[in-house]
Amino acid sequence: QVQLVESGGGLVQPGGSLKLSCVASGSIYNIYPMGWYRRAPGKQRDLVARMTSGGATIYADSVKGRFTISRDTAKNMVYLQMNSLKPEDTAVYYCYIDRAGRGADFYSWGQGTQVTVSS
Repeated sequence: QVQLVESGGGLVQPGGSLKLSCVASGSIYNIYPMGWYRRAPGKQRDLVARMTSGGATIYADSVKGRFTISRDTAKNMVYLQMNSLKPEDTAVYYCYIDRAGRGADFYSWGQGTQVTVSS
């Protein structure tokens, strides 16, 4: 069993910044891929950013150049620095860890943290 807890969401004006944090606990015995998805109102959950076990990063085109994913493997934490936020970034952001390597259906997820970008 793995538990993930996100924090750092909130209300921010367009152009502002937020940093999301996620801590994983439980049965974690290796460095696994971790990352962030988001779900905007009325839309499906989409990948935002991912970091592989080797430290390579993947970003959605819509956030490239604005968002940065990082991690602290010693603390089992992953972060998402979000800059130049836009109203379309408004969503619930979910942290995940990929222990099975079998796709998103097998990820462990956090409960989500709301990010609202509005003036």
